[in-house]
Amino acid sequence: MKPIKFTLLATIALLSALWLAAEGLPGAPFGVFALRMPMIYLTGVLAMGAMSVALILAARPVVFEAGLGGLDKMYRLHKWLGITALVAALAHWLWIETPKWLVEMGWIVRPARAPRVLESTAFLRTLAGLRDAAEGIGEWAFYALVALVLLALVKRFPYRHFFKTHRLLAVAYLLLVFHSVVLLKVAYWSQELGLVLGGLMAAGTAAVLLILAGRVGRSRQAVGVIERAIYNPTMRLLDVDCRLQSRWQGHQSGQFVFVSFGDGEGPHPFTIASDWRGDGRLAFVIKELGDYTRTLAGRLKAGDLLRVEGPYGRFNFNSGTNRQIWVGGGIGITPFLARMKHLAAHPDGRQIDLFHTTGTLDASVRDRLQRDADRSGVALHVLVDEVDGRLGAQRICRDVPDWQGADIWFCGPKGFGDQLRKDFRARGLAGGAFHQELFELR
Repeated sequence: MKPIKFTLLATIALLSALWLAAEGLPGAPFGVFALRMPMIYLTGVLAMGAMSVALILAARPVVFEAGLGGLDKMYRLHKWLGITALVAALAHWLWIETPKWLVEMGWIVRPARAPRVLESTAFLRTLAGLRDAAEGIGEWAFYALVALVLLALVKRFPYRHFFKTHRLLAVAYLLLVFHSVVLLKVAYWSQELGLVLGGLMAAGTAAVLLILAGRVGRSRQAVGVIERAIYNPTMRLLDVDCRLQSRWQGHQSGQFVFVSFGDGEGPHPFTIASDWRGDGRLAFVIKELGDYTRTLAGRLKAGDLLRVEGPYGRFNFNSGTNRQIWVGGGIGITPFLARMKHLAAHPDGRQIDLFHTTGTLDASVRDRLQRDADRSGVALHVLVDEVDGRLGAQRICRDVPDWQGADIWFCGPKGFGDQLRKDFRARGLAGGAFHQELFELR
């Protein structure tokens, strides 16, 4: 989590510092109208800067995965940058409107308007002529931004609709770029603030054009065919095996891909449940968790085509310790399935305990887990909630006495992982020794 928080705070701090260097502090007295224009510019800069970085990340640039800890962390940063942009945009709108309301209520008096200075060049005069249009477009784009960001934060909003409406944010962003270029203080463009903000908006615009053209991740895509789709009604699990028919770079255990099954739903992220052996085969274990995944068992069959994009993620089990503890909550067992298959063929000498906690577990799935564990040399601990109770740090520490020399890899429900991290930190585990996949990509 530290890279996410650091990048978010650094973005806000950098833009604020550049604004302060360009604007300086307003002179006394510090009245509403004295502060109004500086605050309008500051909130506008923060909103556009945060939104630009968010859209750059939405284009899935893999170059940032190493620094931010994987695409799952990048999407978490994307979410918080979107929230930051929303808050800054709201503050921007309030600084525009609130002084007008206060004047109308008779609480303050509007100062006399300074005479407008004629712009010195034809280009600046052209921009000045676009001010009214930019203000109107910016206002309606702001309303769209508020509605679309709030809609994206509603988890119950179906993904198929989210996928389509979220793209409208890209259009709103282009309108806000026009608004910003026309209305940003002219003096800013010759200073560091203008260079940085202009660069961010240029990169954000390029990312938006990729998104709208459907080119995101195009070079990392491959087409495949489903070879087998078997449904387990007891576990509500769908096993999907496929073979890729076009060239693909392969993957590491623990990584995920975006999968499109050609149903118009849009790509969904699924962790790969198989080791890469260069034969084009991938396996997925899909849990019925939402409206979309509940439909797959009745639709997918051998011979159906699919498209994968990836791989993404840094949940790759790389660490400097010879002792690891894995915790897979529910369908969070998936990356560990892939890793056990890899270790069966390529043992790394580590001592590993795998804790799998689940609400239900039938005999066939338990047997398959045990076979994979035996072949890979992993010590398996299976816990069914109704029988064994909730898994916690106390149980893990009891079963793994040398836990302090291990690093922990967790994949599962976010709340469960956050609590487990907190409990281990309280017991003295170093913060960097707990690795958590953040698989909520919206």
